Amino acid sequence: MNILLIIESPFKAPTIKSILGKGYKVASSKGHVRDLPKSRLGIDVEKGYEPKYMNIRGKGDLIKELKKEANKADMVLLATDPDREGEAISWHLMQALELESDRAKRITFNSLTKTAIREAIKHPRDIDMNLVDSQQTRRILDRLVGYKISPFLWKKIESGLSAGRVQSVATRMIVERDEEIKAFVPEEYWNITAVLLNNNDEEFTAKFYGTRESKIELKSKADVDKVLEGIKNSPFTVGDIKKTIKSRRPLPPFTTSTLQQEANRRFSFPSQKTMSLAQELYEGVNLGEKGMHGLITYMRTDSVRVSAEARDEAKKFIGQTYGEKYYPETPNAYKSKNNAQDAHEAIRPTEPSLTPDNVKSKLSPDSYRLYKLIWERFIASQMKPAEYDTVNVDINANGYVFKASGRTVRFMGFMAVYGEIEEENEEEKSEKLPSLSSGEELEKKDIIPEQKFTQPPSRFTEGSLIKMLEEKGIGRPSTYTPTISTIITRGYVQRNGKFLEPTELGKITTKLMIQCFPKIIDYDFTANMEADLDKVEEGKLTRFRVIDEFYKDFEKQLDYADKALDKVKYEKPVVETDIVCEKCGAKMVVKEGRYGKFAACPNYPNCKNTKKLEKPENKKASSAPEVVSEEKCPNCGGEMVLKKGTYGPFYACKNYPACKTTKPYTKETGIACPKCGKNIVMKQSKTKRIFYSCDNYPNCDFSTWDMPTNDKCPVCGKMLLKKKHKNLVYCIDKGCGWSEEIRENQNNS
Repeated sequence: MNILLIIESPFKAPTIKSILGKGYKVASSKGHVRDLPKSRLGIDVEKGYEPKYMNIRGKGDLIKELKKEANKADMVLLATDPDREGEAISWHLMQALELESDRAKRITFNSLTKTAIREAIKHPRDIDMNLVDSQQTRRILDRLVGYKISPFLWKKIESGLSAGRVQSVATRMIVERDEEIKAFVPEEYWNITAVLLNNNDEEFTAKFYGTRESKIELKSKADVDKVLEGIKNSPFTVGDIKKTIKSRRPLPPFTTSTLQQEANRRFSFPSQKTMSLAQELYEGVNLGEKGMHGLITYMRTDSVRVSAEARDEAKKFIGQTYGEKYYPETPNAYKSKNNAQDAHEAIRPTEPSLTPDNVKSKLSPDSYRLYKLIWERFIASQMKPAEYDTVNVDINANGYVFKASGRTVRFMGFMAVYGEIEEENEEEKSEKLPSLSSGEELEKKDIIPEQKFTQPPSRFTEGSLIKMLEEKGIGRPSTYTPTISTIITRGYVQRNGKFLEPTELGKITTKLMIQCFPKIIDYDFTANMEADLDKVEEGKLTRFRVIDEFYKDFEKQLDYADKALDKVKYEKPVVETDIVCEKCGAKMVVKEGRYGKFAACPNYPNCKNTKKLEKPENKKASSAPEVVSEEKCPNCGGEMVLKKGTYGPFYACKNYPACKTTKPYTKETGIACPKCGKNIVMKQSKTKRIFYSCDNYPNCDFSTWDMPTNDKCPVCGKMLLKKKHKNLVYCIDKGCGWSEEIRENQNNS
């Protein structure tokens, strides 16, 4: 029997081939093969929001080849990724390859191991249309929001901008955090630390608390002076001593979100890097005699569930390596959040015996660090809690109370693997105290008052933004990384070191969205929509009902926005330079035209002086994150990342050198092609000249060196172009001949 097994990524193929052997042919779809058209809505609103899918450009030959192989096979197994997106890809393959359900089945596996893959082949099933409908619902909602709202942004701010259900909400979070920081007013407070010696001259510290009755907040130097005066000549005496045994449970194994957060916190990995490394660990590594072998389970999951088999393997490993006393009598159980998809497992090593040290030589340094983190977190999650002996001591001084606390490890438990968990509570970080007895009088070595001020909330890092999105129920494991990549790529957010800051464009766009589309950018509304998508997956809601209820309300928001848009005031911020206009003496300001920024006199039109802005000196390249295209590589399904080459920017496949696919860099203008109605994009030629062409090339040959506009000719109604390097607009129809001189600041406003 000849069986064709179709996967998403071609990089899984060597691992799977080595497991299956003869009788199986492994082929790759290289990601999606069909999608909504790029240059039009692609959804028939009048016919139940029916999507109009098309084969993705560049995938024609691949589809033909897959269809040819499918026709030769006795059975086709669709083994795309085990999530909504993977289920949808399998369904699209069924349609594109014209497969019948009796000859094509779906299989899923959580790891690329012999056991997982062979077990999956024993249990083929039909496509789960609830999963497919959930993915399609998300895709249709995102398309409706993007295509309907983006023109408002083009009209009010600038062409080429876009809005999205999740990206706009994520941008809002970053903008509002920025506003909180700027509005923050620091408040003064004080601490008093007593440095004390016991009867054996052993030194320790105690912090001022207040009185026996209540805590006292020290908000000024006057408050501190009052306390200092009160304890100036007072003895310090040991009061109550409380000794307890405390335990700390290990953290659960990683989900996508918690892995991204921890890798960002520990290693400063952007979420994109974390997921790329995790993908490599999942797809398989050559372990020599063991062959190709997946090291971790599937990395897109919001579940902390662990299979019984994995628990048993962990128990055996822990007992042999650390001793039986480190494994709990009853296995540790962790509760996933309410909306988690518990059909998946947590992210864990496929085999506990494949320790980080055993595979280190087979991994890159960063892959090793991530694998070590995953391995240690999982093993620790299956171990006994750590135990501490804790002591809390009250120290009395003339009616005032100082407190000292300490702890020592009684039993390492999970910390034998994972180390001590960092605590937010500073008091919990206390060290071992010397021996003290109630009533003991202490020697006062020093009293240290310290002035402090409250701090504003921290800016978001990628990790803390993902945590906030997850806490608010916005997005899912597969959407966190693309969302962050999108808001950075589109210029709404920028990085400052490890922190995310809003750009002026992000602030302006968020303000407009709040004024015109308050519901779309509302946190609760977005979270409820995510919950509805989960209900579609569970079969509790239909695709039509979710989209219809959303769209009926959305139409009202569009009508409201159309009326409200003219009331929205938008002025580009004026950025002053140090350049003095030699014609009139005014300080010149930064203006931005289609071809970049320049300095202009603020007294325009009385003074029309302009100058080139000097480029800043090249600074040493920082560890800037990769800018990732929304489109996948047409040849391998990998991510396309922005690169800078001799002839300007371009997109290249991240799997280079295994895949050497490149694509030209383009920027959407938001302007319809006058020939075919599809989108005009801005491109850069090999000589670094900007030009504009139809996104439907080569089916449409429209192109121009001059900038297209959304304005129409007052004579013939056709498109107006702005002449390059001149303050002139003219009709695209040479037979018409209409033209008009324009003011430079009008074009750039």
